[in-house]
Amino acid sequence: QAQLVESGGGLVQAGGSLRLSCAASGRTFSRNNMAWFRQAPGKEREFVSSISRLYVDYADSVKGRFTMSRDNARSTVYLQMNSLKPEDTAVYYCASGLGGTSSSGYNFWGQGTQVTVSS
Repeated sequence: QAQLVESGGGLVQAGGSLRLSCAASGRTFSRNNMAWFRQAPGKEREFVSSISRLYVDYADSVKGRFTMSRDNARSTVYLQMNSLKPEDTAVYYCASGLGGTSSSGYNFWGQGTQVTVSS
């Protein structure tokens, strides 16, 4: 059973950058599809980015600003977030599972890390 631990959230001004990390346990990390989702207060959890062994996908709202990557040797995925906007404020969750853009495609979740972007 995979365990996921996010880190790197915080408070940043609009236009700034943050890098989120998600460390995973388990021997099959390199074969797992990983994703980032986010949930703002009063809103549904939404897809941000996903990564398989070869392919990376992004929500339209973050394309060109966010970059997801993985380091299989460290069993870690990253989300580099640049040009942050106040509307990026949310709790960001790391997830592992079959893949896709729906939260139903992932069965392991981290505890979340808060990202707050001030205007």
